[in-house]
Amino acid sequence: MSQRSSLRALFMVVCAALIGVIVAACGSSSSIKAAGQQQIKHVFVITLENENYATTFGANSKAPYLAQTLASQGAMVQQYYGTGHVSLDNYISMISGQAPTPDTDNDCVTYEDYKLTGMTPDGQAIGSGCVYPASIKTLPDQLKAAGFTWKGYEGDMGNDPTREAATCGHPTLNTTDLTQTAEAPSAAVPLGDQYATRHNPFMYFHSIIDSSDCGQNVVNLNKLTTDLQSISTTANFNLITPSLCDDGHDSPCVNGQPGGLTSANTFLQKWVPIITASPAFQQDGLLIINFDESSYATVTQTASSEDLIFSGATCCSQQPGPNLAPFPQTSSLSYKGLTINLTKQSFGGDQTGAVMISKFIKPGTVSTVQYNHYSMLKSIEDIFQLGYLGYAGQAGLVGFGSDIFTNL
Repeated sequence: MSQRSSLRALFMVVCAALIGVIVAACGSSSSIKAAGQQQIKHVFVITLENENYATTFGANSKAPYLAQTLASQGAMVQQYYGTGHVSLDNYISMISGQAPTPDTDNDCVTYEDYKLTGMTPDGQAIGSGCVYPASIKTLPDQLKAAGFTWKGYEGDMGNDPTREAATCGHPTLNTTDLTQTAEAPSAAVPLGDQYATRHNPFMYFHSIIDSSDCGQNVVNLNKLTTDLQSISTTANFNLITPSLCDDGHDSPCVNGQPGGLTSANTFLQKWVPIITASPAFQQDGLLIINFDESSYATVTQTASSEDLIFSGATCCSQQPGPNLAPFPQTSSLSYKGLTINLTKQSFGGDQTGAVMISKFIKPGTVSTVQYNHYSMLKSIEDIFQLGYLGYAGQAGLVGFGSDIFTNL
């Protein structure tokens, strides 16, 4: 073999070796990224109410602790979207991947069973009603089957035991939901009761409410501090839904508090440091602070009515599901003595933004990738290596990625 041939052969061997190293490095980088997310073993979600991105995170925000302090500690996820209007359909999508029914799309004023007539190939229940049959599974069902734990912490639940129990609190099936409006403090109920069943998605699945797990796992928010004292008593997945005042839904509130973003900001100032100082969060936690939907609407008011027109913007190729009529849609409901007329131009929940904090996220991270509640469900399922429920398995849907997890 000539010297030139020998050099060429040596060159080819070296190149092949380098290519192998590069390919292996690229592959291992992807594996490390996936393994990094799966290092997260404790997820905390705080869901607030009814604010659009510009209002919450703009220069004149009434929630500076969220918009400035917390956003600077982790990731500001600018393009996070709700999946519907008004409330309940968003919460249901977060834990099941199910799209709305006409009933959940209007907050299930009557707490009635779901009438299942079929299933779509992509896992959507076909039918109407509110409380899904046990065959429709949820994130808690998945977690339990995989050996993980879950818990729901509900603000004010059980304050008035004549309305709902202090654990697994929901109306009697096929009756009016009395928690649709807040109850003011009184001699009988000194603290008042601002719990809302429609903000507690666990109550809309027979697989949960018919199980003994419900009474153990869906509890009043006042249990959270004790549970956070040790890793062994902290659930792997925790959904925290404040009261109608503390989540910003009502403004003003029946207890005299201002409500809106002001009260939501105060709630976060109290609870976020407790969560982030906990052993479980410090070890391997992720905190997600999101909103169910944007409140952005064109509003016309009279003395007895309020007309709201929502754009219903979507992201992420979101589908309306099999149960909704074509858009635009109009409906009416009563709230605090007003007739509220809703017009929804489309089926989405509009842009809300979200904040995420973890040791796996560099402070000051800003993400401009579009996500929604189905994306969050998909991401949590990825963290715990579970399958995808409903629209969390939608083709092309993106879970939280390296734009958020910047410190793996």
